[in-house]
Amino acid sequence: MELALASAIGVLAAIGIYLCLRARSFDVILGMTFLSYATNLLIFAGGRLVSGKAPVLREGVETSAANYTDPLPQALVLTAIVIAFAMTAVSIVLAMRSRADNHSDHVDAHEPDVPSPRNQAVSDAEEQA
Repeated sequence: MELALASAIGVLAAIGIYLCLRARSFDVILGMTFLSYATNLLIFAGGRLVSGKAPVLREGVETSAANYTDPLPQALVLTAIVIAFAMTAVSIVLAMRSRADNHSDHVDAHEPDVPSPRNQAVSDAEEQA
């Protein structure tokens, strides 16, 4: 099970890094999402989760570490999920605005070989004047 979890973390991190290094904004957003999934799994793996044990105290169960699991990794992952969702939403809005302003979805905001319609209109106006 540890090998499968470690492999999943490695594959998700590799996919995330590969996509973050792409030149398109949608790929970068997907890469950040995959990296957040890898981080969440890493936090879970570091917390040594145990199935069948409660993270909170219960009546009739002795209060020792052998009977409970650590609730901190679960709380950290829940917080990380909320933050990742918010950052993904902000990134999508910024990418949409950048595409609307620059007429390109490249991360550097321009394609060197293709002139944007806005720049073409300015060039045409300058030629007429």
